[in-house]
Amino acid sequence: MNLQSELHKASLFQNLELLANQVVEGFISGIHKSPFHGFSAEFAEHKIYNDGESTKHIDWKLFAKTDKLYTKRYEEETNLRCHMILDNSASMHYPEVENISISHLNKIGFGVLAIAALMNVLKKQRDAVGLSIFSDGYKYYAPEKGSERHHQMLLNKLSDLALEPKPPQRTETYTYLHQIAEKIKRRSLIFLFTDMFQSETDDEKLFDALRHLKYNKHEVVLFHLLDHATEFFFDFENVPKRFVDVETGEHIDLYSDSVKENYEKAIKAYFEALKLKCAQYKIKYFEVDVQGDFSKVLNTYLVERRNFL
Repeated sequence: MNLQSELHKASLFQNLELLANQVVEGFISGIHKSPFHGFSAEFAEHKIYNDGESTKHIDWKLFAKTDKLYTKRYEEETNLRCHMILDNSASMHYPEVENISISHLNKIGFGVLAIAALMNVLKKQRDAVGLSIFSDGYKYYAPEKGSERHHQMLLNKLSDLALEPKPPQRTETYTYLHQIAEKIKRRSLIFLFTDMFQSETDDEKLFDALRHLKYNKHEVVLFHLLDHATEFFFDFENVPKRFVDVETGEHIDLYSDSVKENYEKAIKAYFEALKLKCAQYKIKYFEVDVQGDFSKVLNTYLVERRNFL
Protein backbone atom coordinates (compact mmCIF):
# COMPACT_ATOMS: atom_id res chain seq x y z
CA MET A 1 0.00 0.00 0.00
CA ASN A 2 1.48 3.36 -1.03
CA LEU A 3 1.80 6.52 1.08
CA GLN A 4 -1.29 8.14 -0.43
CA SER A 5 -3.38 5.08 0.43
CA GLU A 6 -2.04 5.08 3.98
CA LEU A 7 -3.02 8.74 4.33
CA HIS A 8 -6.51 7.97 3.02
CA LYS A 9 -6.85 5.18 5.58
CA ALA A 10 -5.59 7.37 8.43
CA SER A 11 -7.99 10.20 7.64
CA LEU A 12 -10.90 7.75 7.43
CA PHE A 13 -10.40 5.71 10.59
CA GLN A 14 -9.16 8.50 12.84
CA ASN A 15 -12.78 9.72 12.79
CA LEU A 16 -14.30 6.30 13.47
CA GLU A 17 -17.09 7.52 15.77
CA LEU A 18 -18.23 10.09 13.20
CA LEU A 19 -18.02 7.47 10.48
CA ALA A 20 -20.10 5.02 12.53
CA ASN A 21 -22.71 7.74 13.11
CA GLN A 22 -22.93 8.30 9.35
CA VAL A 23 -23.46 4.58 8.75
CA VAL A 24 -26.23 4.36 11.36
CA GLU A 25 -27.95 7.58 10.27
CA GLY A 26 -27.90 6.41 6.67
CA PHE A 27 -29.42 3.12 7.73
CA ILE A 28 -32.14 4.79 9.80
CA SER A 29 -33.05 7.14 6.95
CA GLY A 30 -33.74 4.06 4.84
CA ILE A 31 -36.29 2.77 7.35
CA HIS A 32 -39.57 4.62 6.87
CA LYS A 33 -41.53 2.77 9.53
CA SER A 34 -39.32 0.68 11.72
CA PRO A 35 -41.03 -2.06 13.77
CA PHE A 36 -38.25 -1.77 16.32
CA HIS A 37 -39.12 0.61 19.15
CA GLY A 38 -36.31 2.62 20.66
CA PHE A 39 -33.92 2.43 17.70
CA SER A 40 -34.46 5.66 15.77
CA ALA A 41 -35.35 7.47 18.98
CA GLU A 42 -34.06 7.06 22.50
CA PHE A 43 -37.41 6.28 24.07
CA ALA A 44 -40.52 4.34 23.13
CA GLU A 45 -43.36 6.69 24.10
CA HIS A 46 -44.66 9.12 26.71
CA LYS A 47 -46.74 8.57 29.81
CA ILE A 48 -48.58 11.05 32.02
CA TYR A 49 -46.49 12.32 34.92
CA ASN A 50 -47.73 11.21 38.35
CA ASP A 51 -47.13 13.23 41.51
CA GLY A 52 -44.20 11.94 43.50
CA GLU A 53 -42.31 10.54 40.50
CA SER A 54 -38.84 11.74 39.65
CA THR A 55 -38.85 14.84 37.44
CA LYS A 56 -35.69 13.66 35.69
CA HIS A 57 -37.46 12.37 32.58
CA ILE A 58 -40.15 15.06 32.15
CA ASP A 59 -40.34 16.18 28.54
CA TRP A 60 -40.28 19.97 28.99
CA LYS A 61 -40.56 20.65 25.26
CA LEU A 62 -43.83 18.71 25.17
CA PHE A 63 -44.98 20.55 28.30
CA ALA A 64 -44.42 23.88 26.51
CA LYS A 65 -46.66 22.70 23.65
CA THR A 66 -49.44 20.99 25.63
CA ASP A 67 -49.24 22.52 29.11
CA LYS A 68 -49.33 18.96 30.45
CA LEU A 69 -46.60 16.99 32.19
CA TYR A 70 -45.40 13.85 30.42
CA THR A 71 -42.37 11.73 31.08
CA LYS A 72 -40.41 9.82 28.47
CA ARG A 73 -41.04 6.13 28.96
CA TYR A 74 -37.76 4.57 28.04
CA GLU A 75 -37.30 1.13 26.60
CA GLU A 76 -36.93 -1.43 29.36
CA GLU A 77 -33.35 -1.44 30.55
CA THR A 78 -32.68 -5.01 29.59
CA ASN A 79 -28.91 -4.95 30.10
CA LEU A 80 -28.49 -7.03 26.98
CA ARG A 81 -24.90 -8.13 26.72
CA CYS A 82 -23.32 -8.21 23.27
CA HIS A 83 -19.79 -9.44 22.55
CA MET A 84 -18.07 -8.63 19.27
CA ILE A 85 -15.31 -10.94 17.99
CA LEU A 86 -13.07 -9.67 15.19
CA ASP A 87 -10.69 -11.82 13.17
CA ASN A 88 -7.56 -9.75 12.44
CA SER A 89 -5.63 -12.44 10.56
CA ALA A 90 -3.59 -11.63 7.45
CA SER A 91 -6.36 -12.67 5.05
CA MET A 92 -8.71 -10.10 6.61
CA HIS A 93 -6.49 -7.35 5.16
CA TYR A 94 -7.51 -8.38 1.64
CA PRO A 95 -8.07 -6.75 -0.81
CA GLU A 96 -5.46 -4.03 -1.01
CA VAL A 97 -7.47 -0.86 -1.45
CA GLU A 98 -5.91 2.16 -3.14
CA ASN A 99 -8.57 4.82 -2.46
CA ILE A 100 -10.18 3.59 0.73
CA SER A 101 -13.60 5.02 1.59
CA ILE A 102 -16.77 4.10 3.46
CA SER A 103 -17.99 2.25 0.35
CA HIS A 104 -14.61 0.81 -0.67
CA LEU A 105 -13.05 -1.21 2.14
CA ASN A 106 -11.02 -4.33 2.75
CA LYS A 107 -12.38 -6.99 5.10
CA ILE A 108 -10.75 -5.67 8.28
CA GLY A 109 -11.89 -2.12 7.50
CA PHE A 110 -15.45 -3.34 6.97
CA GLY A 111 -15.36 -5.37 10.19
CA VAL A 112 -14.04 -2.42 12.21
CA LEU A 113 -16.68 -0.02 10.88
CA ALA A 114 -19.50 -2.57 11.22
CA ILE A 115 -18.62 -3.12 14.89
CA ALA A 116 -18.36 0.64 15.50
CA ALA A 117 -21.81 1.12 13.94
CA LEU A 118 -23.28 -1.68 16.08
CA MET A 119 -21.72 -0.09 19.15
CA ASN A 120 -23.47 3.15 18.22
CA VAL A 121 -26.82 1.34 18.21
CA LEU A 122 -26.04 -0.58 21.41
CA LYS A 123 -25.27 2.72 23.09
CA LYS A 124 -28.67 4.10 22.05
CA GLN A 125 -30.32 0.96 23.42
CA ARG A 126 -28.35 1.19 26.70
CA ASP A 127 -26.89 -2.26 26.12
CA ALA A 128 -23.47 -3.50 27.18
CA VAL A 129 -20.79 -4.37 24.62
CA GLY A 130 -17.52 -6.31 24.82
CA LEU A 131 -14.79 -6.93 22.27
CA SER A 132 -12.31 -9.70 21.44
CA ILE A 133 -9.66 -9.55 18.71
CA PHE A 134 -7.43 -12.39 17.51
CA SER A 135 -4.78 -12.86 14.82
CA ASP A 136 -1.80 -15.11 15.58
CA GLY A 137 -2.89 -14.97 19.21
CA TYR A 138 -5.76 -13.82 21.41
CA LYS A 139 -4.69 -10.18 21.20
CA TYR A 140 -7.41 -8.22 23.00
CA TYR A 141 -10.29 -8.75 25.37
CA ALA A 142 -12.68 -6.28 26.96
CA PRO A 143 -15.72 -7.50 28.95
CA GLU A 144 -19.25 -6.25 28.28
CA LYS A 145 -19.90 -2.79 29.75
CA GLY A 146 -22.17 0.10 28.88
CA SER A 147 -20.30 3.17 30.12
CA GLU A 148 -19.23 6.04 27.88
CA ARG A 149 -15.62 5.57 28.96
CA HIS A 150 -15.76 1.91 27.90
CA HIS A 151 -17.38 2.89 24.59
CA GLN A 152 -14.59 5.34 23.81
CA MET A 153 -11.92 2.81 24.81
CA LEU A 154 -13.30 0.26 22.33
CA LEU A 155 -13.57 2.87 19.58
CA ASN A 156 -9.93 3.82 20.11
CA LYS A 157 -8.88 0.18 19.96
CA LEU A 158 -10.81 -0.39 16.73
CA SER A 159 -9.41 2.78 15.20
CA ASP A 160 -5.84 1.76 16.07
CA LEU A 161 -6.47 -1.71 14.68
CA ALA A 162 -7.66 -0.35 11.33
CA LEU A 163 -4.46 1.66 11.03
CA GLU A 164 -2.08 -1.17 11.94
CA PRO A 165 -0.04 -2.98 9.25
CA LYS A 166 -0.95 -6.50 8.16
CA PRO A 167 -0.44 -8.93 11.09
CA PRO A 168 1.59 -12.19 11.07
CA GLN A 169 0.42 -14.87 8.69
CA ARG A 170 -0.39 -17.97 10.73
CA THR A 171 -3.80 -18.13 12.39
CA GLU A 172 -5.48 -21.00 14.21
CA THR A 173 -8.96 -19.54 14.53
CA TYR A 174 -10.41 -22.43 16.53
CA THR A 175 -7.77 -22.08 19.27
CA TYR A 176 -8.69 -18.48 20.00
CA LEU A 177 -12.44 -19.03 19.76
CA HIS A 178 -12.13 -21.63 22.54
CA GLN A 179 -10.23 -19.08 24.64
CA ILE A 180 -12.83 -16.40 23.97
CA ALA A 181 -15.66 -18.79 24.87
CA GLU A 182 -14.03 -19.37 28.27
CA LYS A 183 -13.97 -15.61 28.90
CA ILE A 184 -17.65 -14.89 28.24
CA LYS A 185 -19.37 -16.13 31.39
CA ARG A 186 -22.81 -14.49 31.26
CA ARG A 187 -25.39 -15.11 28.54
CA SER A 188 -24.60 -12.86 25.59
CA LEU A 189 -25.42 -12.16 21.97
CA ILE A 190 -22.15 -12.89 20.13
CA PHE A 191 -21.23 -11.47 16.73
CA LEU A 192 -18.23 -13.02 14.97
CA PHE A 193 -16.69 -11.15 12.02
CA THR A 194 -14.34 -13.41 10.06
CA ASP A 195 -13.52 -14.58 6.54
CA MET A 196 -13.29 -18.20 7.77
CA PHE A 197 -9.76 -18.60 6.40
CA GLN A 198 -7.12 -20.04 8.71
CA SER A 199 -3.74 -21.76 8.57
CA GLU A 200 -5.22 -25.08 9.62
CA THR A 201 -7.93 -26.51 7.40
CA ASP A 202 -9.56 -28.79 9.98
CA ASP A 203 -13.17 -27.61 9.76
CA GLU A 204 -14.29 -29.93 12.55
CA LYS A 205 -11.96 -28.21 15.01
CA LEU A 206 -13.31 -24.84 13.88
CA PHE A 207 -16.94 -25.87 14.36
CA ASP A 208 -16.16 -27.42 17.73
CA ALA A 209 -14.91 -23.97 18.73
CA LEU A 210 -18.04 -22.30 17.35
CA ARG A 211 -20.17 -24.75 19.34
CA HIS A 212 -18.14 -23.84 22.42
CA LEU A 213 -19.20 -20.21 21.89
CA LYS A 214 -22.81 -21.31 22.26
CA TYR A 215 -22.28 -22.62 25.78
CA ASN A 216 -24.08 -20.77 28.60
CA LYS A 217 -27.01 -20.21 26.23
CA HIS A 218 -25.17 -17.62 24.15
CA GLU A 219 -26.61 -16.79 20.72
CA VAL A 220 -23.94 -16.74 18.00
CA VAL A 221 -24.13 -14.83 14.71
CA LEU A 222 -21.38 -15.41 12.14
CA PHE A 223 -20.79 -12.65 9.61
CA HIS A 224 -18.76 -14.26 6.83
CA LEU A 225 -16.85 -11.36 5.26
CA LEU A 226 -15.51 -11.60 1.73
CA ASP A 227 -14.81 -9.56 -1.37
CA HIS A 228 -17.51 -11.07 -3.56
CA ALA A 229 -16.07 -10.14 -6.95
CA THR A 230 -12.69 -11.76 -6.46
CA GLU A 231 -13.13 -14.28 -3.63
CA PHE A 232 -16.44 -15.75 -4.78
CA PHE A 233 -16.54 -15.13 -8.55
CA PHE A 234 -12.73 -15.09 -9.10
CA ASP A 235 -13.16 -11.98 -11.23
CA PHE A 236 -9.61 -11.14 -12.34
CA GLU A 237 -8.21 -9.93 -15.62
CA ASN A 238 -7.12 -12.94 -17.67
CA VAL A 239 -3.41 -12.19 -17.80
CA PRO A 240 -0.49 -14.09 -16.22
CA LYS A 241 -0.81 -13.40 -12.51
CA ARG A 242 0.73 -14.61 -9.26
CA PHE A 243 -1.80 -15.58 -6.60
CA VAL A 244 -0.44 -15.66 -3.05
CA ASP A 245 -2.06 -17.33 -0.05
CA VAL A 246 -1.66 -14.64 2.62
CA GLU A 247 -2.17 -17.19 5.40
CA THR A 248 0.58 -19.60 4.29
CA GLY A 249 2.72 -17.58 1.85
CA GLU A 250 2.32 -20.23 -0.85
CA HIS A 251 1.85 -18.97 -4.41
CA ILE A 252 0.89 -20.11 -7.88
CA ASP A 253 1.30 -18.45 -11.30
CA LEU A 254 -1.56 -18.86 -13.77
CA TYR A 255 -4.20 -17.30 -16.01
CA SER A 256 -7.37 -16.75 -13.95
CA ASP A 257 -9.70 -18.14 -16.63
CA SER A 258 -7.90 -21.48 -16.54
CA VAL A 259 -9.19 -22.18 -13.01
CA LYS A 260 -12.22 -19.89 -12.73
CA GLU A 261 -14.89 -22.56 -13.35
CA ASN A 262 -13.39 -25.10 -10.95
CA TYR A 263 -12.72 -22.38 -8.36
CA GLU A 264 -16.36 -21.23 -8.40
CA LYS A 265 -17.60 -24.80 -7.97
CA ALA A 266 -15.23 -25.40 -5.05
CA ILE A 267 -16.04 -22.14 -3.27
CA LYS A 268 -19.80 -22.64 -3.67
CA ALA A 269 -19.50 -26.13 -2.22
CA TYR A 270 -17.46 -24.77 0.71
CA PHE A 271 -20.00 -22.04 1.43
CA GLU A 272 -22.90 -24.49 1.31
CA ALA A 273 -21.07 -26.76 3.74
CA LEU A 274 -20.53 -23.80 6.09
CA LYS A 275 -24.21 -22.88 5.96
CA LEU A 276 -25.28 -26.46 6.67
CA LYS A 277 -22.89 -26.78 9.62
CA CYS A 278 -24.06 -23.48 11.06
CA ALA A 279 -27.69 -24.56 10.72
CA GLN A 280 -26.84 -27.88 12.40
CA TYR A 281 -25.28 -26.09 15.38
CA LYS A 282 -27.94 -23.33 15.45
CA ILE A 283 -25.45 -20.62 14.56
CA LYS A 284 -26.89 -17.78 12.48
CA TYR A 285 -24.84 -17.46 9.27
CA PHE A 286 -24.73 -14.37 7.04
CA GLU A 287 -22.54 -13.92 4.00
CA VAL A 288 -21.46 -10.26 3.70
CA ASP A 289 -19.84 -8.57 0.70
CA VAL A 290 -17.40 -5.98 2.04
CA GLN A 291 -17.98 -3.85 -1.07
CA GLY A 292 -21.66 -3.55 -0.12
CA ASP A 293 -23.35 -1.49 2.58
CA PHE A 294 -23.91 -2.24 6.27
CA SER A 295 -27.67 -2.81 6.18
CA LYS A 296 -27.42 -6.60 6.47
CA VAL A 297 -25.33 -6.31 9.64
CA LEU A 298 -27.57 -3.70 11.28
CA ASN A 299 -30.82 -5.41 10.28
CA THR A 300 -29.50 -8.69 11.66
CA TYR A 301 -28.70 -7.04 14.98
CA LEU A 302 -32.21 -5.61 15.26
CA VAL A 303 -33.85 -8.96 14.56
CA GLU A 304 -31.49 -10.95 16.79
CA ARG A 305 -31.82 -8.50 19.67
CA ARG A 306 -35.58 -8.82 19.55
CA ASN A 307 -35.36 -12.63 19.49
CA PHE A 308 -32.72 -12.76 22.21
CA LEU A 309 -34.65 -10.83 24.85
